[in-house]
Amino acid sequence: MSPQALAQYLHDHIPLSKAMQVSVQTLQDNAVVLAAPLAPNINHRDTVFGGSASALAILSAWSLLHTRLSAAGISSRLVIQRNSMSYDLPIDGAFTARASLAQPQDWAPFTRMLARKGKARITVVSVLEDGGGQVAGRFSGEFVALAGATD
Repeated sequence: MSPQALAQYLHDHIPLSKAMQVSVQTLQDNAVVLAAPLAPNINHRDTVFGGSASALAILSAWSLLHTRLSAAGISSRLVIQRNSMSYDLPIDGAFTARASLAQPQDWAPFTRMLARKGKARITVVSVLEDGGGQVAGRFSGEFVALAGATD
């Protein structure tokens, strides 16, 4: 999947991503970086709305799993089960969310469990950065994959 194809998929299937003007900066096997501008995500303090920051982090984490499962030819439905988010600094411009597996070695057991049981869980982390590359927040989320259905 190309970055453009992922962006189009997000915009077509998750309308919030289009409203937020989410773009895909990087799409690799071990990381996905999504970006968004300030204007559609602004709050009353002229900084990024916390809900937008959280949404971009969740979208990046979900996108990482979606693209990895698709590349492996594994049909599944992904849902987030729980997450935590810390906001370290206000963001006053464009921002990014870089997602990666919390424990890369968990991927093989995750896909084996999904194949055997039809359900598996894995944790993905995402780091929010402002336009200058300064870390502004951190996300950790547990996702559940359900075999057979497709997103």
